[in-house]
Amino acid sequence: MRILVVDDDRGLRQSLSMILQDGGHLPKLAPGGAEALELVEGFGPDLVLVDYRMPGMNGLAFLEAYRKAGGEAPVIVMTAYGSMDLAVEAMQAGAYDYLPKPFGADEVLLTVRKAEERESLRREVGRLREEVKAGRRFGDIVAAAPEMLRVMETARKVARHPTTILLQGATGTGKELMARLIHNESARSQGPFVAVNCGAIPENLLESEFFGHVRGAFTGADRDRQGLFEAAGGGTLFLDEVGELPDFLQVKLLRVLQEGEVRRVGESESRPADARIVAATNRDLKEEVEGGRFREDLYYRLAVVTLRIPALKDRPEDLPLLVRHFLRRHGDRLGIEVDGVDPLALRALAAYPWPGNVRELENVLERALVLAEGDWLGVEDLPTNVAGEVGGTSDGEGPSFIRLSAESTPGEGSEEEDLSVKRRSAALERDLIQKALHRTEGNRTRAAELLELSDRALRYKIRDYGLE
Repeated sequence: MRILVVDDDRGLRQSLSMILQDGGHLPKLAPGGAEALELVEGFGPDLVLVDYRMPGMNGLAFLEAYRKAGGEAPVIVMTAYGSMDLAVEAMQAGAYDYLPKPFGADEVLLTVRKAEERESLRREVGRLREEVKAGRRFGDIVAAAPEMLRVMETARKVARHPTTILLQGATGTGKELMARLIHNESARSQGPFVAVNCGAIPENLLESEFFGHVRGAFTGADRDRQGLFEAAGGGTLFLDEVGELPDFLQVKLLRVLQEGEVRRVGESESRPADARIVAATNRDLKEEVEGGRFREDLYYRLAVVTLRIPALKDRPEDLPLLVRHFLRRHGDRLGIEVDGVDPLALRALAAYPWPGNVRELENVLERALVLAEGDWLGVEDLPTNVAGEVGGTSDGEGPSFIRLSAESTPGEGSEEEDLSVKRRSAALERDLIQKALHRTEGNRTRAAELLELSDRALRYKIRDYGLE
């Protein structure tokens, strides 16, 4: 832990510094509150030990100033006076604990360890809360990339209003998931969510599918039938690939959006259309308008708010999250358990451009699960076009293991012997690096010499094998 020690007694500062260093901590010393506040931003302490009585700024004044400046680390107040009133005052002011003087080394380290455990627990609770919050907020969408998070936050904001929304993005980026997010965050969340692929309906059935028909309207219409707009009443109608609509239906869709009414085929009376429209396309509708292939007036009706969903290749931060998400989902569904993905396979996944985006990634991982023979997915389990030419001796920077269950690495802890040369080689390499680092007491330059590796290669392998 990084620990800031604030005390006007130089001898005590030095004693605490030696105690903390012996306990494996990194201390930083300050002779007073003002000097400590100047050190805080650059040092970023995990814990602060501050004397109660100091000239100029006492411990509680420092605590107040530290909190006002945004400091969040636990603060332990030290006092030589043993007064319970001072201890209570310190705790009421926001101190985590107090340490009465004189104290021994064991007492200091015990108090620090308690604060460390408390802070670790606080961070874990915060992380879990964020995961729950993110799960509730974003539904089935998995994302960490700033650009994707901005799109989702915007979607949540506009979802509250009944305006039409146009989602633009390449095939497989998750436009329908985004539409469902908008529906779930809207006042219509209790109503139906009806999705239709505009390019998948035969042209002669489009009008009937969208607006419904009455009995006898055409051959085969043996009963009244509601259309998609009526089916989505009180909810959301998601028009996927809206750019595929023929011109005649574009005219009718525009009329529905303008008048809020639909008329079934073969019927003379109109009916109210109470469906919120979210449209999506993998085309650039502005270019379609300029090329005369899409109505300009309909475009502006649909694109009141336009959200552009980035391609997977533009969201590298999301790849490990998506890999973990899909492996767990399909592993549970298929009854297949794997411990995770090894570094070479993950590097191959990261290097592949994913023209089919998230949908292609999901399909590749499901296939890999079905074909995998070991406890870890390796590069040999990936399709050849995804595996590419990634090799085990690359010095390039790459991501480390993705673990799903056990905290083991490939080749460790398996009941049945793993005969994969690649995985066993990786396990041997990891073991040799560990031994070299242990022998050199963590000196990476000397370890690299023992391993006959370059400093750069060793640095990347340490990161790959999770040895940092």
